Amino acid sequence: MIKPDTMRAAEAHLRSVDSRLARLIDRHGPCTIGSRHRDPFHVLCSSIIGQQLSIKAADTIQARVAVLTGAGKRFLPDHFLAADHDALRSCGLSNAKARWLRALAEARADGRLDFAELKKLDDEAAIEVLDALPGIGRWTAEMFLIFALDRLDIFSLGDVGLRNGLNRLHNSGAKLDDAESLARVACWAPYRSVGSWYLWRVLEADTLVL
Repeated sequence: MIKPDTMRAAEAHLRSVDSRLARLIDRHGPCTIGSRHRDPFHVLCSSIIGQQLSIKAADTIQARVAVLTGAGKRFLPDHFLAADHDALRSCGLSNAKARWLRALAEARADGRLDFAELKKLDDEAAIEVLDALPGIGRWTAEMFLIFALDRLDIFSLGDVGLRNGLNRLHNSGAKLDDAESLARVACWAPYRSVGSWYLWRVLEADTLVL
């Protein structure tokens, strides 16, 4: 978890370097990243289930998988090790996602995926380890670093929502390329994850930021 004082320092920094982002902070209040512990295995499973789906569709499928496996509110490796592949597919998972969840559970169970060791790595090294797992690409790894490892300085170029939010915040909705996007958020460092959280709020509100 992230200490409240650290988050307030992050918000103060972002206010000082980006006046448009400051308006978002005023509008949406304190950032909630790191405000509660999130189980790392569960976060990865949720990320795999939600890939290329709307939030509503992902939530529906995840709820079905939780009922099938008896997971309740938290997925554990044993839930997928014991689950039948076709039964997982019947919940709405693709063939690939059902296989990836099983592979992730196996990696966690046999020690190949060690979250304690992962926490010791810097951002890029951790992303590299995660990216090597079946079904975990760079975007999923970056979301994991933000929401499970509480890393404060991640900006994901592969996140469509973030890119659209940044376009609205700093370019009246017109598309910024990769280099321009990175340049716009460079001043947010070392708190680009926190800035990203506010960009996601732009998309939720579906408004331009003037």
